[in-house]
Amino acid sequence: MLPAILTLLLFQALGEVLVRLLRVPVPGPVAGMGLLFLWLIWRGGASRRLERVSRELLQHLGLFFVPAGVGVIVLGPRLAQTWKPILAAVLLGTLVTLGVTALVFRLLTPRAKEEA
Repeated sequence: MLPAILTLLLFQALGEVLVRLLRVPVPGPVAGMGLLFLWLIWRGGASRRLERVSRELLQHLGLFFVPAGVGVIVLGPRLAQTWKPILAAVLLGTLVTLGVTALVFRLLTPRAKEEA
């Protein structure tokens, strides 16, 4: 179990280092997850230990949202002052995401030939 947890932490740390060295505007854990994904493809899949640890972490995924909830409560007054830009960013980000997703879907989905 410990080697699997260390593997996950190693890839998170590698992601952090990579992001800081390359100054990429991506969170380190996201880069680490991408590296882990590539490593798993190269290996041909996850080991049984890694699968077991991953399933266990996913069962307790809700606990990972506790720090974010505490941050919202602690920063409540600040959020009350800056809610308009935050709302604008969330709405704009959502619209851009929907648009890009629709565009990618349209480009990657083969068009059905109309029978005349």
